[in-house]
Amino acid sequence: MEKLNFVKNGVIRLPPGFRFHPTDEELVVQYLKRKAFACPLPASIIPEINVCKYDPWDLPGDGEQERYFFSTREVKYCNGNRSNRASGSGYWKATGVDKQIVGTRSNQVVGVKKTLVFYRGKSPKGSRTDWIMHEYRLVCVENSKMPIKDWVLCRIFLKKRSGRTEEEMNINTNNTNNNNNNIQESKDDVRPKFFDFMMQDKRNGEVVGVLSCTSSSASSGITEASSTNASDSDETSSCNNTSFSLFPCRREA
Repeated sequence: MEKLNFVKNGVIRLPPGFRFHPTDEELVVQYLKRKAFACPLPASIIPEINVCKYDPWDLPGDGEQERYFFSTREVKYCNGNRSNRASGSGYWKATGVDKQIVGTRSNQVVGVKKTLVFYRGKSPKGSRTDWIMHEYRLVCVENSKMPIKDWVLCRIFLKKRSGRTEEEMNINTNNTNNNNNNIQESKDDVRPKFFDFMMQDKRNGEVVGVLSCTSSSASSGITEASSTNASDSDETSSCNNTSFSLFPCRREA
């Protein structure tokens, strides 16, 4: 069977509708481990390139998408194990804690993922950018043969920022405050109101009783009436289909 090759001029070229989204375990076991021990790969889909010789925006491929590369690990000093991650206009700086990658079948650590951020300028006064790199490397296991070459697998992508600007965030904050004020005002409108039940009619010197009537929808109304005849003391009326009574009182001369 002919081996599939999706790399052309250092760039991944997949047929329409195909996407390359492997898991961390697949990257380590199916690609990096096979590459390190010179075993056949599932497909020639990851190009080889020295990542640190390029700035991240100059690497081949679409900068708007994730890009994968095989790269050799270079030491910074001849007598040390520290990696050299300096590029043309900046450097890669490790951040956070390395993540161990555990195989689902063996339940053993098969690799390690390191997260790095690209900085412009010279260390340690460089300016941080949004370029991120995940560097995958194998874990050395006792009584196992050593890899032919010290390969690492790199996933490089540009971190997407939030599309909301500071002005939009301030507008949203003001709208939220206005909504809260409207809610508070509506709450104030439904608060119970208290009225004086004994009011004096200035026209004839009578004191009439006032009752508040409440409907089933918690709305209240006030009806005021005056009594001119003693026989009209017991009257019944309605307020929003709710009954109430009047209690007229005549002031003694």
